[in-house]
Amino acid sequence: MPIQLLIVDDSRMSRMLLKGLVDQHHPDWNVLQAASGDEALKIAGETPLDVVSMDYNMQGINGLDAAIALRELQPKAYIVLLSANVQASIQDRARAAGIPFLPKPITAETLKAIANGAGG
Repeated sequence: MPIQLLIVDDSRMSRMLLKGLVDQHHPDWNVLQAASGDEALKIAGETPLDVVSMDYNMQGINGLDAAIALRELQPKAYIVLLSANVQASIQDRARAAGIPFLPKPITAETLKAIANGAGG
């Protein structure tokens, strides 16, 4: 059964970049995309997810709050906060919630960290 990855980022370019890396390194993964936390929660309510990459700064609900709410819907999903907003307070909140934080820019190493955390 392929890994089901949800990429959540308001930047279309960031979503495309991460999807391109996934397609290159993990072509068997199924990739879904959302442009906001609210859209991600809608998808999570309808589709089983294995991995979620969540940006922090987005319109509406921020990525950390969305990730915490998403965990309620899908407790087995591996969720990682992936953001250019590297403020210590955000990283501390993520850590306290048990959500790993990865800084942007998105690279092959970013995907490797996500895959390792997801067990793949």
